[in-house]
Amino acid sequence: QLMQSHYPTSFDREYGCSEAEWLHWLPDALGDPAAHIGRGTARVSIEGGGLVLEWSALPPRRIALVQLPRLAVRFRFTDVDDARRFVFMRRFDLYLQRGGG
Repeated sequence: QLMQSHYPTSFDREYGCSEAEWLHWLPDALGDPAAHIGRGTARVSIEGGGLVLEWSALPPRRIALVQLPRLAVRFRFTDVDDARRFVFMRRFDLYLQRGGG
């Protein structure tokens, strides 16, 4: 994902990973040991507000004989101002950034 300068209160993303990979990365990406991660959802407290993540597997992307997993993720912030959303998502995006080349 590309770094953004603004994050709305609600948005959707697609990640190129399996649910198992997502669940492995998520606790560290969230940076909140008290986050509640359940089946297809996570709830995170952010300084008086919160974030709800909901995800579901998408059909794999096919390139010739290769199949790549995909995951649809919805981000919904409540009572988290622009500055706090930016700080949280900057850390989240940096953690999940996957290099190529």
